[in-house]
Amino acid sequence: MRPILTKNTSVQSYKDFYWLKEELQAFCREHGISASGSKIEISHRIETFLLTGEIEKPIRKSKINKKIEPQSDLSLDSVITANHRCSQEVRGFFKTVIPKFHFSTYIQNYFKSNVGKTYRDVVDAWYEEEERKKNPSYKKSIAPQFEYNQFIRDFFKDTLNKGKSREAAIEAWNEIKKLPGSNKYKN
Repeated sequence: MRPILTKNTSVQSYKDFYWLKEELQAFCREHGISASGSKIEISHRIETFLLTGEIEKPIRKSKINKKIEPQSDLSLDSVITANHRCSQEVRGFFKTVIPKFHFSTYIQNYFKSNVGKTYRDVVDAWYEEEERKKNPSYKKSIAPQFEYNQFIRDFFKDTLNKGKSREAAIEAWNEIKKLPGSNKYKN
């Protein structure tokens, strides 16, 4: 069974079990570790603390060059900048061009990795993604911190689970996360 997370928990034992982000944040607060950031960042800080006893400071992104200026006069020729924000104003603009527009993870990542391209390129990328979604084999990628989502997807992909309910998948998840080792679905 899963141990209680304490400052005396071994790194291996810590890594062997699944922890909710809320549990990790509570541990951090109890031990003076920053509880901010993604689950992966928090996990790394806890691992460092368990291994060395040192409290690692979170990496803060510099805001010196990140003055956010209102984006007025948006057009298809607007250029994606390094400090681009997916704001309501930007969403509103894209909704005038793409009525069903929304900031998907794919589009948010497109903005981050395509500085210098234009909003016209974003529109093209959005429609390309919509076309990919029509393919029956299309699956959105699941980021590594979303272990539950990946487990549920893999559970239903297994032909042995054909016809099983979501409750059965959740029950299987609740069992595997109590055990040491990987939380990946195995048939």
